[in-house]
Amino acid sequence: MIKILSIDGGGIRGIIPAMILSEIEKRTGKPISKLFDIIAGTSTGGILALGLVKPNGKGNPAYSAKELIKLYEIEGNNIFSNTIWHKIESADGLLEEKYPSAGIESVLKKYFNETRLSEALTNVIIPSYEIEQRKPWFFKSFYAKDISKKNEDFLMRDAARATSAAPTYFEPAKINLNSELSYIALIDGAVFANNPSMCAYAEAKSIFQKNDDILLVSLGTGEHTRPILYNNTIDWGLARWARPILGVVFDGINDTVDYQLKQLLKPKHDSKRYYRFQVELDIGNNDIDDASQINIHFLKLLAEKLMSETDDDIINLCRQLNA
Repeated sequence: MIKILSIDGGGIRGIIPAMILSEIEKRTGKPISKLFDIIAGTSTGGILALGLVKPNGKGNPAYSAKELIKLYEIEGNNIFSNTIWHKIESADGLLEEKYPSAGIESVLKKYFNETRLSEALTNVIIPSYEIEQRKPWFFKSFYAKDISKKNEDFLMRDAARATSAAPTYFEPAKINLNSELSYIALIDGAVFANNPSMCAYAEAKSIFQKNDDILLVSLGTGEHTRPILYNNTIDWGLARWARPILGVVFDGINDTVDYQLKQLLKPKHDSKRYYRFQVELDIGNNDIDDASQINIHFLKLLAEKLMSETDDDIINLCRQLNA
């Protein structure tokens, strides 16, 4: 069986899938990198995916899922850090990006240092979008390990920076190349694959061409419940729609991919082949950049609620992963 893990984007809400992954590691007694053949992640999910496959130099992962929970608890305010001068100059994100890139780049360098995609402990795929060529861009460890593709072995921290360069929040990532293209300019892969499950499914079909026995686990970062009221939006222009429309696009992508995979991976021999773990954001703040301790507390409560409500699925999933 080909086992696939997919992790949605969602900023600070990445703590929700991080907690689910920690529970899976606890119940199976194995690191995530040894349980899955392919791991896909977009934006915050991409940072998690890369963290889970980063080696420690001894054949094991450098971080457990439990340790990556701390990334959100400890580093959230460093990632979404701002100065009063930048707030004034950017008009709080209306005139330029809301946050300087120095904060997120320092955290990514701390966690990934000089580790490259070719060192990943299992296959990983990280979506981003190239704005000058106007096309999707995928960071793939499968390519990075191929010596014929010399320009594909990127630093993990560069892939993480690119996939999490959310428009209006962070400036695009500029990555220098040693090829006919001198650089690539990338933004958050969430603009086309906030839920990268279908990308991961397609990658599995490409790598494991003769194997149709697939188990796919898709982890969400919470579904918006806060309504966008008609009476408020009828007078909105570009400035007011800029940030809310991102949430609309991301939610639409998430639900569409979920529907598609439910049709493609129906249960077989009374065993699920597709699991989607998602929770409604009915408490706390659903903004992707609210790294306050109170909001992180609420997000952890939501993760615990989700795990409680889906305990039977988690039990069955862990049994399948250990089979």
